[in-house]
Amino acid sequence: MNTYGAFARKELLEGVRTYKTIILVAVFLIFGITSPLFAKLTPEILSSFATEGVIISVPEPTALDSWAQFFKNVSQMGLIVLVVLHSGILAQEISRGTLINMLTKGLSRSTVIWAKYSMTLAVWSIAYALCLLVTLGYTVYLFPDEAVQNLPFALFALWLFGALLISILMLAAAATKSNYSCLLATGSAVAIMMATNIAPDAHAFNPLSLAMDSTALTTGASAPSDLMPAIAITLCCSCACITGALIIFRKRQL
Repeated sequence: MNTYGAFARKELLEGVRTYKTIILVAVFLIFGITSPLFAKLTPEILSSFATEGVIISVPEPTALDSWAQFFKNVSQMGLIVLVVLHSGILAQEISRGTLINMLTKGLSRSTVIWAKYSMTLAVWSIAYALCLLVTLGYTVYLFPDEAVQNLPFALFALWLFGALLISILMLAAAATKSNYSCLLATGSAVAIMMATNIAPDAHAFNPLSLAMDSTALTTGASAPSDLMPAIAITLCCSCACITGALIIFRKRQL
């Protein structure tokens, strides 16, 4: 337990010193600020492009537009930034030799995987929480007294998909030798989910639905019960990826 705590603290400090954590939090704070503002200002921006004889009719923005922008920003650019920043989660330390030195001094390989996974998950959770709190504050201020359906569940579903991506990233990092290979493997996993989602019957079981159906949940077009199979599959896949990462890294020649 002491070894885990020491290595986990090292991971947090390294994330701050290399600016990875600061960049991630800054990007998510920007999303939190701009999502409701963009939703509020979009009608005015579009109306400014209107010319004589051309009328651009834009519906009055609502809280739904603010949260739709939030889910779009986080599920697309936010998750990409998360994966790119942490793509070298194992490869960089192995190439520098620092991880090998710690392993030869008694550090467990399982501790390495668990510490890196849990700290990356913690950083994702903190950045995500700050983003949604800022979005919530601005949305309540700009669009008061407007209720949004299933918002807590939609927020949880997107967070859970981010947690799945981190577990896939850990598996890819344990199995590959460079951050580029890790990125390619993680991107390939997402591409497979996107290809699977083409089949209508597979949508309810596809983890990607947790990120894609956020707006449908807030508008009431989709119910939380519709995503329960996808949540179950996501949890199973996350556990399988972490288990696979532990097994592969224990046997890996460094």
